[in-house]
Amino acid sequence: MNKFIFTAIFLFLSSGVQAMVQGKEVTYSNNGETLKGYLAYDDAIKGKRPGVLVVHEWWGHNEYARKRARMLAELGYTALALDMYGDGKQAHHPDEAGKFAGEVAKNLPLAKARFDAALEFLRRQVSVDPGNIAALGYCFGGSVALQMARLGEDLKVVASYHGGLATQTPAQPGMVKAKVISFTGEDDPMIPPEQVAAFREEMEKAEVSYKTVVFPGAKHSFTNPAADEIGRKFNLPLAYNVVADKASWEETKKVLAEAFRPEKKSKAQ
Repeated sequence: MNKFIFTAIFLFLSSGVQAMVQGKEVTYSNNGETLKGYLAYDDAIKGKRPGVLVVHEWWGHNEYARKRARMLAELGYTALALDMYGDGKQAHHPDEAGKFAGEVAKNLPLAKARFDAALEFLRRQVSVDPGNIAALGYCFGGSVALQMARLGEDLKVVASYHGGLATQTPAQPGMVKAKVISFTGEDDPMIPPEQVAAFREEMEKAEVSYKTVVFPGAKHSFTNPAADEIGRKFNLPLAYNVVADKASWEETKKVLAEAFRPEKKSKAQ
């Protein structure tokens, strides 16, 4: 009996060790334009599961976005770190990043088309439940994710981390399908208190299910451990904040779990 129990435990632990998150580079397209993404999932999970899009910072699709995709895969989701600039383009200087981000921000049809291309690609994955998709965005990506929610994209959750909250096309009543949550830093000069207040007013008027979280002492890019180094290098008001990073991630996990929780069937069924 003891030998049997030992063998069973060994096999169980061995299967757990073998199960791991898989990540792979992928390509998809938008009207003939090549877009380069990164798909992450846990191959030990069988069947379909919710999918999550990760929208990158203004630097472009980079390792930070991929890291977030893997973190989501560890939670049981299939995640796609998408490409909003095309051909996997990355910026290496703030001037270049501003140019790339500005080109997308000023062309809403293009932004939506690229986002939709990623959304459809994710929905087609065999491990994804196409009716349960969320989007998380960081910095520039947070602004993109919020704008897609305003446009009525079929998303369960949209979360923005230190993303700009202002818009030229505010949400309209009945348009936003997603539960929206924004995380900002109280000491972020790029997202001042009046912008947060205006965002809250916009969400209230549009009758959106939303939540805003403002972290005391946090600056821009508070979720990115590389923020301190980047801030010093380019003299930008950026800083990593471990408390805000962990708190925003814990809140995100809770919001996603609640949004994707299967509805309880009635006894009559």
